[in-house]
Amino acid sequence: MQFVLTKEFIQELREAVQKQDELKVVELTHELHPADLAEIIEELDPAELSQFFQYLDSEKAADSLMELEDEVREKFLSTLTSEEIAKYFIDNLDSDDAADVISELPEGVKDEVISQLEDVEQASDIVDLLGYAEDTAGGLMAKEMIRVNENWTLTKCVREMRKQAENIENIYTIYVVDDDNKLRGTLSLKKLLFAPPRSKISSLYQKEVIFVKASASSEDVATIMDKYDLVVLPVLDELNRLIGRITIDDVVDVMREEAEKDYQLASGISKPIDFSDRMALLTRARLPWLLIGLVGGILGARVIEMHEGTLQINPEMAFFIPLIAAMGGNVGVQSSAIIVQSIANSSLRLDTVAGRLGKELLGSILNGLVCSMLILGYNLLFSDSLILSFTVAIALLSVIVVSAMLGTAVPLILNRYKIDPALATGPFITTMNDIFGLFIYFGIGRLIHMMF
Repeated sequence: MQFVLTKEFIQELREAVQKQDELKVVELTHELHPADLAEIIEELDPAELSQFFQYLDSEKAADSLMELEDEVREKFLSTLTSEEIAKYFIDNLDSDDAADVISELPEGVKDEVISQLEDVEQASDIVDLLGYAEDTAGGLMAKEMIRVNENWTLTKCVREMRKQAENIENIYTIYVVDDDNKLRGTLSLKKLLFAPPRSKISSLYQKEVIFVKASASSEDVATIMDKYDLVVLPVLDELNRLIGRITIDDVVDVMREEAEKDYQLASGISKPIDFSDRMALLTRARLPWLLIGLVGGILGARVIEMHEGTLQINPEMAFFIPLIAAMGGNVGVQSSAIIVQSIANSSLRLDTVAGRLGKELLGSILNGLVCSMLILGYNLLFSDSLILSFTVAIALLSVIVVSAMLGTAVPLILNRYKIDPALATGPFITTMNDIFGLFIYFGIGRLIHMMF
């Protein structure tokens, strides 16, 4: 049943914590998921938290720590000693989660926490993981996994797997390696159960296995796991030695973070921010694109000023400036969003770019014809100026086609130069299309006026 946090529950829990009533705290929380506990933790004061964590099961407490928002977790850990962090949390986390927590600590505290770990192998694994960049496969992987040697018999394999499984919470795949720890394949649980005890692993394992190198980007990892519907992915070093594995929960986090980043970029926010961030950070993240929009507005005003003579001859053209600007911006955002999505899911290849541009051109012409015919019909009904009617209709068709082509081309160009193409789905493309749209509108207006 889904847990719903209420003020009454928090009040009851607070009273139990303040009275140091451990039995009551355990009664209230023992059936809760770590994600539910994280909601509770965010409502408690630092002093209450220290007492609260003492009453929780150690593994559940560690798991709930990983469910907290980064800022809340960082603030809470700052109230603990290095020994407490190591004993109550790091010792009870998988190596990848432990490395993530330690990486968030101040430089001096990191070494202190690692030195407090009693398990030398765990400490070594964490130090190894901290050496990888956060946005790589190495930075995502965990060291805990089941691996067996291809030269073992089935009996020895089962015995060794039992030893390894003691420190692993979830077993997704059994990896087969050679004497040099190079990945050879995976072992099916079904074959493990039905094969004779003296069978060699070399005769049982499946050789085809999808893997990534430790240097691969987190986006590549997410793409591979999504493409092949994987729940776990082995990670190899440059010598093809098995060094870790990435699980789907880590990749879901990557996908969510990328989606949030792209959404913020599309909204004109240049840095990852949250509503709880300081005002200075919020301002720095939002102001750059507001200034770009301001400059774009000034340039648009200059374009209108340059064509003041055209407006004096036909003042009614001013009525449709917002329409032209809005349609250009909307079409550009639509086109760029489609291309950015194709780039993100790797469905756009070099051999398909020309076809995509041609398809977008044809689609924009059809959309433009429909919209321009509608605005032409409107003006013929409600305007006495035939020149204005055709000017607006032709300009709208032209703006829609040009905006669609810009919206398609700009993300491709940005992606070519290793700039996040999501940038093209926000203020950048709308501001650019506003300016181009006004140039086209007034240019067509002047041309038609000269002809008639």
